[in-house]
Amino acid sequence: MALRGIRTDSGPWSVFLIFLRLGLTSFGGPIAHLSYFHHEFVTRRAWLSERSYADLVALCQFLPGPASSQVGIALGLSRGGYVGALAAWAGFTLPSAIALILFAQGLAIYGDGIAAGALHGLKVVAVAVVAQAVWGMARTLCPDVLRITIMAAAACVFVLVPSAWAQVGTLAAAALAGLVIFKPQQDSLHDPLPIAISRRAGIISLSLFLLLLAGLPVLAKTMPNQTIAVIDAFFRAGSLVFGGGHVVLPLLQAEVVPAGWIGNETFLSGYGAAQAVPGPLFTFAAFVGASMTGAVYGWIGGMICLVAIFAPSFLLVIGVLPFWEQLRRNVRTQAALMGINAAVVGLLLAALYQPVWTSAIHEPRDFGLGLAAFVALMYWKLPPWLVVLGCAVAGWMLNIVA
Repeated sequence: MALRGIRTDSGPWSVFLIFLRLGLTSFGGPIAHLSYFHHEFVTRRAWLSERSYADLVALCQFLPGPASSQVGIALGLSRGGYVGALAAWAGFTLPSAIALILFAQGLAIYGDGIAAGALHGLKVVAVAVVAQAVWGMARTLCPDVLRITIMAAAACVFVLVPSAWAQVGTLAAAALAGLVIFKPQQDSLHDPLPIAISRRAGIISLSLFLLLLAGLPVLAKTMPNQTIAVIDAFFRAGSLVFGGGHVVLPLLQAEVVPAGWIGNETFLSGYGAAQAVPGPLFTFAAFVGASMTGAVYGWIGGMICLVAIFAPSFLLVIGVLPFWEQLRRNVRTQAALMGINAAVVGLLLAALYQPVWTSAIHEPRDFGLGLAAFVALMYWKLPPWLVVLGCAVAGWMLNIVA
């Protein structure tokens, strides 16, 4: 696979270390993760342009599975090939996965290991991170009245109808509006993604995805085995769920609790712990796998479930990117993307309100802490990890004096 624009920070080990830091500090859910990625890879490192990043986010929003992890996989792919994609995923995913496996193994004695105030501070800093992303992306992707209108309309729909299908439908409507309204000139808005994958590799990847999606249920029926059944359940969850981690949780609950693999109380305890760790919420699969009874449990069970739920993301990203790059060069596709990108900003704006703002800003001191974090990110230009740490400490201190 030929890759363009390789820099000193492009080797798999460098990619792993960059994403490891993000995996240790990226609190706040998928929308906040996309904001952290935007700061790190567009603003700070200039791995790709603002428009290329927005196009990549738009693509991953259309794909099933965790959008932020898929964006990370694509970014790793652009800097280090297939090994780079694996390195990006490992760095971003393993910190929270390991923490949740450890929590699963020590659930009886874990207790409230992190102060409630510190957890609340982490929620507040997510408000500042998302607000920074909304501000930056809106200035670039919504420069005129029509795109501001699309952004506002999309935000209203996302807030009023918070479902995965409403999200997909709104993005499709924004694409149609872009086709009708905008008339970009040939290549005037095209910023090539720094990723080159052969069409043959894309076809192989998509074929493997479809083969596993259709074949694993058959294999689980014809060869009754808990490991195969678990892989099938988690692969399907990663393949068919739109809307991110919060949407996949009820689907997993319906699969693993009735089957007797994990008790409902344990499942809910793990869900609570998953909110307190950085990184993608899909790593909750590692907790479930480590908590299972039967043949699959502990570290092996956790890793099996983790790989099974993320495998569709790898196959879809690698499979779609070769065709996506060709499509986005087309003038009509560019027009559709202008509408989609405005709607993606609306998605960020809606997420800033619900659930980010509503779950974090409850009283004046929360607003003050969030405003201080926003100023620190926007104008003091402090690194996000330092702001995250500062808000956690501040939240802990405010909880003590309250």
